[in-house]
Amino acid sequence: MRSTNRALKLMCLTGAASAAIALSAAPVAAQDATIEDTAETGEDDGFIVVTARRRAERLVDVPLSVTAISGEDLSKTGTLELTEVAQEVPNLTLEVSRGTNTTLSAFIRGVGQQDPVAGFEAGVGLYVDDVYLNRPQATVLDIYDVERIEVLRGPQGTLYGRNTIGGAIKYVTARLPDEMQLKIRGTYGSYDQADLVISGSAPLTESLKFGASAARLSRGGFGDNLTLGTENYNKDVWAGRATLEFDNGPLFVRLSGDYVRDTSEARQGHRLIPSLLTAAPVLDDVFDTRAGLNVVDQKVEAYGGALNIAFEVSDTITLKSITGYRKDESTTPIDFDSLPAADLDVPAIYENKQISQEFQLLYEGDRLNGVLGAYYLDADAFTAFDVLLANTGALLSLPGLNAQTLGDVNTKTWSIFGDFTYDFSDQLSLSLGGRFTSDKRTSRVLRTTFIGGFSPLFPPSNATAIAVTSDFNGSETFEEFTPRASISYKPNENHNIYFTYSRGFKGGGFDPRGQTTAAPDLDRDGDIDRDDQFAFLRFAPETVDSYELGWKASLLDNRLNISMAAFFGSYNDVQIPGSVGVDADNNGVFESFIGITSNAGKANVNGFEFEGRALVGEDFAGAGSRFNVNWALGYVDAEYKQFIDAFGNDVADQRVFQNTPEITANMGFNLGIPVASGIADFIGSASLRSDASQFETPNAFLDQDGFVLLNASLVYTDDDDRFSIGIHGKNLTDKRYIVSGYNFVAGGTGGQPFAPTLGLEGTLTGFYGDPRRFYVTGEIRF
Repeated sequence: MRSTNRALKLMCLTGAASAAIALSAAPVAAQDATIEDTAETGEDDGFIVVTARRRAERLVDVPLSVTAISGEDLSKTGTLELTEVAQEVPNLTLEVSRGTNTTLSAFIRGVGQQDPVAGFEAGVGLYVDDVYLNRPQATVLDIYDVERIEVLRGPQGTLYGRNTIGGAIKYVTARLPDEMQLKIRGTYGSYDQADLVISGSAPLTESLKFGASAARLSRGGFGDNLTLGTENYNKDVWAGRATLEFDNGPLFVRLSGDYVRDTSEARQGHRLIPSLLTAAPVLDDVFDTRAGLNVVDQKVEAYGGALNIAFEVSDTITLKSITGYRKDESTTPIDFDSLPAADLDVPAIYENKQISQEFQLLYEGDRLNGVLGAYYLDADAFTAFDVLLANTGALLSLPGLNAQTLGDVNTKTWSIFGDFTYDFSDQLSLSLGGRFTSDKRTSRVLRTTFIGGFSPLFPPSNATAIAVTSDFNGSETFEEFTPRASISYKPNENHNIYFTYSRGFKGGGFDPRGQTTAAPDLDRDGDIDRDDQFAFLRFAPETVDSYELGWKASLLDNRLNISMAAFFGSYNDVQIPGSVGVDADNNGVFESFIGITSNAGKANVNGFEFEGRALVGEDFAGAGSRFNVNWALGYVDAEYKQFIDAFGNDVADQRVFQNTPEITANMGFNLGIPVASGIADFIGSASLRSDASQFETPNAFLDQDGFVLLNASLVYTDDDDRFSIGIHGKNLTDKRYIVSGYNFVAGGTGGQPFAPTLGLEGTLTGFYGDPRRFYVTGEIRF
């Protein structure tokens, strides 16, 4: 179906329409807005126009599993940050990473990455206004002035590139309105939460508009650090955005920038077992900690910008350019053992920067539609951290034994891609696409052993270097072609039955925590040389071949929308990052830990997803009244078929997929009743997650049993949409659930005592999801 309406095409090119990708799970408010936009094109048949394949299409025509949640719906449910979205989307896990407030761990259909170290990149791509974020630091994004958040499930390697092997998450900020506007939004609630967001925009000329937002986001801690007298799990954030938009007809230009400064206290863990050396007991409150590390403050500073240009050459051809720049710097004191003594203390520094450029040529014809493009990324990731083992050093008569690691990783990647759909008839369509990627990874790893305390990176320091255990510099280029093909059969315009094949790819690299002196004689030539060290630190690329059979339908005059998909994935060379203690002199004492990243071999990831939304009733309690229900169900059967451990044994039957519950489900409702001169929305939801393991090796203490989270909101909005006020309750049953942790102990089951594998206290700590909270939100527009 050809659309020549310039406004619709421009929305497609700038991402403004892409929120409507939702597989019928998008809120009714978002659907209505999109239908209105569609009506402006003369296509007023009630179908939603989407841009999942970077071109304007009806929702039912898109052969992909995608969910989107509009900014309006996020606001009504009181959603404050990105990880909460996982409660609504099947087979999605979003967590705040260990020891930090702002690093994101994301998993889709069993594919993701938990460890934020610089040598690894996430298997789920995160985009802000079409700019890919190469590193997970500073990506637990706060929700304000957002147009929509989109989740694309399954490999997106053709259109969205490398590292979308599990899927992609798109954070789309709001377009500037045509008229002058000032908006103030405030939040106040439990744990002294007090947020204020001020946004304003104004037309400067007929073609030029400017807008800016400033946010102050704060909350007291859920618990306390009993050693340092500070808060634990608190929030202290300043943020801002600015946007300049130019639109004179065929040319659209959007220049945007953002800044975030997070000075929250370090998020420290809760010990799950008594300390094995000093017998410190387990604390009663899971949000409390005894962590004593304070040589650096927790601090994150991140900023970046994007330049989006779209030029409509003709009714059929449009050119687009996306330029992005990002930089972030972090310091964090990670107290693994969560005790006052320096038994396993790791202060860390992260520095990341990237520049990217993408060009697209979009073609929109009568039967042929598609895109050709090229992409380039140059990214640097630097990590530096100490591992201080004071107790272990004392045991070895060494004052303050410390291993410092410096890892510097440069990534240069380029790709060319194309994706086109040809309509043989109104019922039958074929889509073909492919992407060639060249991914060059260069790593420098330097590890130095100190005695006397922390290294000079964390002053004041009196430490002395006594040995260099790694001095590695390696580079390798990984290349891959990732195809996509799908066929769609539409018995009529309300149904789409499709079958899609897609391939995902994530490049290999070198573990920046690796230690070259720990390398074995891998080539068995009787000498441990650079080839052995190269192979020891190296890990190979991973790939997924995914097959998806789906059905989408819009029924009962668009009052009932459903979608379901079965997927089958063959996952090869799965990258498994791990940390192990090192006994360098074979005296039975682990002096440090090193990273060993392996490729697990083979795994199958199969499953099923169902999403639906129904308008059950309208105008039953006065004009404008409505009752909507929505539901989602995800099932994943993820199983390793081959997993070779460090000793050459296949332990596939002893390993599981991390952060991948077998079942995820959500059910919600929205009852809107006219009150005075507005609408009162009663909103409720229940989100279920079945059992999940934190690591590939199950752990009875860290693994989380299945649980349900209950949320509710009551929101009043006036008819002119000038103001709203809401009351929100999250985790109403006050469920305690683990989202991440550290494990450096052995034993503990079957009557066996715990034994530390690093340090002497025994590190087994957990980090928890948010407790029950209540808060009030208010928004006014001028």
